[in-house]
Amino acid sequence: MKGESIIDLGGVNSSSAVDLTDQIHQLPCCIKFNGPSPVSHYFKPKSTGVEVDALNVKEAHFRGRKLQGTTVTLPHGYSGFVIGKKTPAKRKASDTNGGMTDSWQANAKFQNITLWNHDNLPSKEDAFLRAFHWFDVAKALHKPVTADDMESASNPGATSTD
Repeated sequence: MKGESIIDLGGVNSSSAVDLTDQIHQLPCCIKFNGPSPVSHYFKPKSTGVEVDALNVKEAHFRGRKLQGTTVTLPHGYSGFVIGKKTPAKRKASDTNGGMTDSWQANAKFQNITLWNHDNLPSKEDAFLRAFHWFDVAKALHKPVTADDMESASNPGATSTD
């Protein structure tokens, strides 16, 4: 039976929380290394002065390949988090999940992300940016329905008079 997972976001709202805004990058590659690296010594994005789809284009090189990207702000009301796994926490023996749970903690937060492409300019048609449309869909789906909404749905041609 699977255990449950808990994510603790409590520490990210304190004044001592690490803010990585302007430092988060999504690169179009897979790096099979997990450890420290002097990335800022080699990876130096620069503005190009070009604008596409109202997105300011940046340019950088990574392992000899040219990257073109843009920095986008997360939608209002949303934040990004860098999370890491905490040591396994013991649960009460009476729990049905075998007594173990995965516990995660927020190590940092961010409000924007720089998205990079290999061979094409960034655009509003990039999959990552198109995914932001789902925030509006989710908001509409979870919006409480009022009596007026029900009335207008059942009588689409009717107008209310007060």
